[in-house]
Amino acid sequence: MPERPGLPRSSPRPSGAPSKALAPLRQAGQLFALALRVVRDTFRRPFQFREFVEQFWFIASVTILPAALVSIPFGAVIALQVGSLTQQLGAQSFTGGASVLAVIQQASPLIVALLIAGAGGSAICADLGSRKIREELDAMTVMGVSPVQRLVVPRVLAAMFVSILLNGMVSVVGTLGGYFFNVILQHGTPGAYLQSFSALAQLPDLYISELKALIFGFIAGIVAAYRGLNPRGGPKGVGDAVNQSVVITFILLFFVNMVMTGIYLQIVPPKGG
Repeated sequence: MPERPGLPRSSPRPSGAPSKALAPLRQAGQLFALALRVVRDTFRRPFQFREFVEQFWFIASVTILPAALVSIPFGAVIALQVGSLTQQLGAQSFTGGASVLAVIQQASPLIVALLIAGAGGSAICADLGSRKIREELDAMTVMGVSPVQRLVVPRVLAAMFVSILLNGMVSVVGTLGGYFFNVILQHGTPGAYLQSFSALAQLPDLYISELKALIFGFIAGIVAAYRGLNPRGGPKGVGDAVNQSVVITFILLFFVNMVMTGIYLQIVPPKGG
């Protein structure tokens, strides 16, 4: 039957358009569901202590040396930049406090989080992804063993505890590096450097740093585990999942760091303020 002139031809609606538009929201919901399940299964027995120790040692072994090496130039750059700025403003006595606070509050948790996500998180994602494509996780489910409680919970807890310990080490190494470069290269006074730090710093600065490291380690472990449990396309999909987990973790870390820093500055008054 010929079409009537002047009437627009009806175009078929794409069938997969709504599902594709809702895919990011669905994945975000599944990620939050996995996080809640990990928190719930953490307090369920039996706790996989041996798996936790093995993962803790592995993540620590691949992140300790890079964290120490990265923290030295980070502390040096911050100390040199802050020292140059304070010299221009005529406030050289506050160089130590400003640079050390920048290292403890911002640089140290981010360094730890990036290394945990890049080294430990990628290994977690690759391990779980390879188990998934070999159908080991499906076999565990058939036998009544929860893959989340058996494999995911120890890895996430290991990433969190390693983040806390690495954050303390990076803070110390970064502070020593900043002290050395400020005193040696910029001819700063050691006494003024330490005095300004004690005058501006307070215990909540250390608390927020450790809290950031704890939350960042949790995020890195959850994202790596989620992408590892949901690979697509066989072995190639595992490699793509590792890359996606690192990128997603970096984006979430910087966003969460911005939110936590804003809340901290609003709640905790500055020392002497």
